[in-house]
Amino acid sequence: MAIFGGVPLFYMELALGQFHRTGAISIWKHICPIFKGIGYAICIIALYVSFYYNTIIAWALFYFYSSFSTILPWTNCDNAWNTPDCTNYFGMDNVTWTNSSRSPAEEFYTNVATKIFFPRRLHLIHKSSGLKNVGGVRWQLLLCLFLIFTIVYFSLWKGVKTSGKVVWVTATLPYIVLFILLIRGATLPGAWRGVVFYLKPQWEKLLETSVWVDAAAQIFFSLGPGFGVLLALSSYNPFTNNCYRDAIVTSLVNCLTSFVSGFVIFTVLGYMAEMRKVEVEDVAKDKGPSLLFITYPEAIANMMGSTFFAIIFFVMMISLGLDSTFGGLEAIITAVLDEYPDQLSHRRELFVLCLVVVCFLGSLSTLTYGGAYVVKLLEEFGVGCSIIAVGFLEAIAVSWFYGINRFSNDVQAMLGKAPGLFWRVCWVGISPAFLAYIIVSSLLKAPPLTLFDYKYPDWSITVGYIIGFSSFMWIPIYMVYKLVWTPGSLKQVSGFQVAREDHSRHPC
Repeated sequence: MAIFGGVPLFYMELALGQFHRTGAISIWKHICPIFKGIGYAICIIALYVSFYYNTIIAWALFYFYSSFSTILPWTNCDNAWNTPDCTNYFGMDNVTWTNSSRSPAEEFYTNVATKIFFPRRLHLIHKSSGLKNVGGVRWQLLLCLFLIFTIVYFSLWKGVKTSGKVVWVTATLPYIVLFILLIRGATLPGAWRGVVFYLKPQWEKLLETSVWVDAAAQIFFSLGPGFGVLLALSSYNPFTNNCYRDAIVTSLVNCLTSFVSGFVIFTVLGYMAEMRKVEVEDVAKDKGPSLLFITYPEAIANMMGSTFFAIIFFVMMISLGLDSTFGGLEAIITAVLDEYPDQLSHRRELFVLCLVVVCFLGSLSTLTYGGAYVVKLLEEFGVGCSIIAVGFLEAIAVSWFYGINRFSNDVQAMLGKAPGLFWRVCWVGISPAFLAYIIVSSLLKAPPLTLFDYKYPDWSITVGYIIGFSSFMWIPIYMVYKLVWTPGSLKQVSGFQVAREDHSRHPC
């Protein structure tokens, strides 16, 4: 997926942004005006991401604050929020782990951090039994989120020079923490079981559509094609910058980081499997927030020096989260400022403030007692197929409408040589075919959406599809608008005759 989908699209977006020197909306007047709706769709998707992604960072900040104690609060079952299902198996003999067992870390996540209270487990005044009853906003998470957005605002308000200085910290610190956690994980009993499970392929899984969808989502989130981030940041590069080298080096570093991170995670999963006396597969079934906020903290809580490792782990999560947020919001900022330079170019600070306020208000539903349900819904439908569809249409617009020869000439003008046959074939056929297959397969074979014991009702799935369509719909809407209101032939309107324009950026 990375070789034939992620890296070619990564290279394409770097080259597009660097050559045309503008954001995700206004770039389409240079490429193919009828596809300008892609830029608007990218901005809306980035907004949806900010609605839930920053809440996850707020959870990490809540955990970070909770880690400043001699004994981590998710270490044992002796707390007021624990239920009869709570089972602490670390350091204890003759403990049986059953399907109804819940670890102290899981109960801290569901009963304290996110306040998901299942009626059969715990009867409290404030509870959420699902999306129909999400409850009120939790002031602790509201305060955490406010602090996160304050950091985001003062990192972005002056432009990429300010955020670039902050990224020197947020991008390098996680590598130091990863190295420390890797050394610690390798010394844990049972770590080898996790490593064997991590490195041993299960070839039959390649026949499952969900595996390919998850792989595509991982590539898109890690490399960033389709989110507008690459278009925005590369537009600030010098015209002759070697974007090909940047694409290859960045992709290799990204994949290597992901590979090493796998050892950090699976050594700990092997340790937990050893302690629970179960298979690694049974522990590794948790993913996403469950892995970050339940599985890994649970293992940390039972290590020597647990407080130290918990603190640096959540510092790493906060740093990584802020890094991604900077990129996502900068994509919106650059796109809008470049589209409306006369009105907004000298009002960046005010626009960034308004954007941060909108993102903060849009996140309020995720701060409720049932906010984790909303986070899951936005994660699955707000991004999911929508961002893959955007990547698909972007590849089609550039390769087929703008023209692969024309795009190759643009790259040659910057780098001195045209892209090789492999890249051209990927852009024209392989990458779009991969993405089309994933889109169709995920829509036809969508698995049921669940969160712990809660199965999302049918009406919520409908709401999810509406959320997904609300971003994608601007692509056909703008096409119709362009065809109806613009004089000229279909060929002229669709953008085949786009004239070469000066590629200098408006001052902002």
